[in-house]
Amino acid sequence: MGTTSDRSLNNSKKRKRTVGIDEYFVDGNDDCGNGRERFNICQKLWEKIKMDTEILQDELNEKILESLLDFIKKCTLSFQSRTDDWASRMRASEIPTAALVLGVNVPDHDMTFQSLSDLLKNSVTPFSVSVQAKECTALKNLMQRVLERLMGVGVSVEEDEEDSGIHLPQKRVSCSISVLCQWYKTVTKKHAMKSPDKTCSENGFLQSPPIVVIFKDFEAFNPRVLQDFILICNRYIHELPLIFVFGIATSPSTVQHILPHSVSSLLCIELFQSLSCTQHLATVIDKLILTSQFPFKLTGKVLQVLVSIFLYHDFSVRNFVKGLQLALLEHFHSQPLSVLCCKKQEARHNAQKLSHKDVEMVRQLPSFMRYVETQEPQEQVQLLTSDDHVKEVCQMLLKGLRKYHKNYYPILRCLHSLTASLPKYPLGKQIRELHISCLEKNVWETNEYESAMQLLRLLAKDELVAALRKCADILKPGKTKKMKSALQQLEDYIIRFEQLDGMSIETLSGEEITSPGKDLQKKTDLFQLQKTLLEMKGSRRTKKMSPFEILRNETLDFIDGLVRSHLTPPELQPLNEVCYYSSSGVLRRHLNATPRTSIQTALSHPFYFLQNENLKTDAGTVSSAAPDICIVYKLHLECGRLINLYDWLEAYATVVSAAEGKDPDAEDYGKVDELKHARFIQSVSELEFLGFVKSTKQKTDHVARLTWGGC
Repeated sequence: MGTTSDRSLNNSKKRKRTVGIDEYFVDGNDDCGNGRERFNICQKLWEKIKMDTEILQDELNEKILESLLDFIKKCTLSFQSRTDDWASRMRASEIPTAALVLGVNVPDHDMTFQSLSDLLKNSVTPFSVSVQAKECTALKNLMQRVLERLMGVGVSVEEDEEDSGIHLPQKRVSCSISVLCQWYKTVTKKHAMKSPDKTCSENGFLQSPPIVVIFKDFEAFNPRVLQDFILICNRYIHELPLIFVFGIATSPSTVQHILPHSVSSLLCIELFQSLSCTQHLATVIDKLILTSQFPFKLTGKVLQVLVSIFLYHDFSVRNFVKGLQLALLEHFHSQPLSVLCCKKQEARHNAQKLSHKDVEMVRQLPSFMRYVETQEPQEQVQLLTSDDHVKEVCQMLLKGLRKYHKNYYPILRCLHSLTASLPKYPLGKQIRELHISCLEKNVWETNEYESAMQLLRLLAKDELVAALRKCADILKPGKTKKMKSALQQLEDYIIRFEQLDGMSIETLSGEEITSPGKDLQKKTDLFQLQKTLLEMKGSRRTKKMSPFEILRNETLDFIDGLVRSHLTPPELQPLNEVCYYSSSGVLRRHLNATPRTSIQTALSHPFYFLQNENLKTDAGTVSSAAPDICIVYKLHLECGRLINLYDWLEAYATVVSAAEGKDPDAEDYGKVDELKHARFIQSVSELEFLGFVKSTKQKTDHVARLTWGGC
């Protein structure tokens, strides 16, 4: 008995064993160590993305949050030092309000409000509370949330005694602002007794800290609820130092649309504008993607998917970063050779540890196969037969890939700096547009590039020199030999442009050429006019170029050479598959889900999900063996706007009878029995739940069809 119980105990332990996250990176035939190493590298890069994003968020919000804190501190001091003049009395009857315009990127707002709340509680006041529209549908709910979160006790509402969803074991108090006033006086009195001779308490707060109420999604609040709450709070403004913060997603004029003048006149509103989400995205891309310090890279199509979702769906930088993290996870999970996508020393160590199976995977990479084809026959034999030689070549190619990135990004920034201010932005206004173009093709072969170079050849000396100085500043941090050489040559060109300042205007503009146009002032016939115009055209072609034009063309030819040398697409680099994630379709399916299309596909083609051979049918038909809801859905596609339930039921019964294998000539074929009737009702109810049909009052025995256009 003891042995049996021990065995059952061991079996239960085995059943309870959970799979670790790192084990998802280990396939059945894969090397266990390689999978765990990939997971560890992925986790490090994931944490780096998260940490860098949080630092960027704090840096970008620092200015506006400091302005908000200054505004709140200034309002708090005005509460404590009120004078008797008319202006002060009028201002004292208004509630200080900060209208914080954050933009339509609503998913990013939570991080901003969390930072604001933390700063308030750390340096200004312990009495700050945040509320959202979904939890404040009525005035009593708004009052209840504010009082509960400020006082830390349960608040009872006379009309509604049900649980508010917040577990508060302390005693409950009535829901009114007068109770809040009494509580505030008691709390501030205790702090004053502890430090009677100080203007600030031990925590750094003022003796009478303000009560800050943050409305996170101002537009979503019921206007009537907001109006009543402001009117009530205004009556207690002399007893409570209240300050409001309105989180606005659209426009400051929203305040005027939601609040009538009689209510908005009770607020002293100051506007605060945050950095636009597009600028925020540009900073994130600059720090996380356009850098050689981060080994993981995105191809042009993948980056285009992430940017498109940002621009056409939510403008959320937070969701953009989540998409980047998902691409990182997918890359390290699906690409066994991503173990080489790491820092220099770690990549060299992992390359030396590659197994025979890993080396075979390297040989099958398209970029490596192209590299082998360019080598000498003897070298090709070594690469195809010797694993040790492949490991050494891998280390060399990874070093070359790192140098490629160190040269690529400075030249990319230089080209963007030169072309970003050109008319109509031929290479794009944002650097990400130019980066995507360079990832997908040879940018110098495009018409846009030719047009940009033509416009650059028309720049004046001051504009061109200023642009070249910006390029020199970009190249200064470069550590590779090619970047140092490019910087030296660029500085030489700038010096040569400056030396042109001492030359005379006649020399700069070229020697004066006698124009045959003077002959046009004389009387002439048609033949002579044609001859003169041809001479003018020829002289214009052979006009001597000035020293400035010669130097300008020479400089731009040098820039063009840098572009052609360093902005080649990464797919031409050997082993680019190690670092670049290219599955844009997978990423789009995960991030840009289309639930309606998926549901329609499942109902029209159940074989796609169930993988049952009996469900295979020709296009436009449905198997009689399909689930009931699939049959009912397919039949409803053949109907118009209104569907007769009885006709629908009879058609369903006919299809189901065929599935049961009944003889079509039998009397009971297609007859509706209780079981078929129940199955039909259940299927129609499921379609109604999914939003395909609904009941209608036009005809009692009909339902209305809601969707049009199937898969």
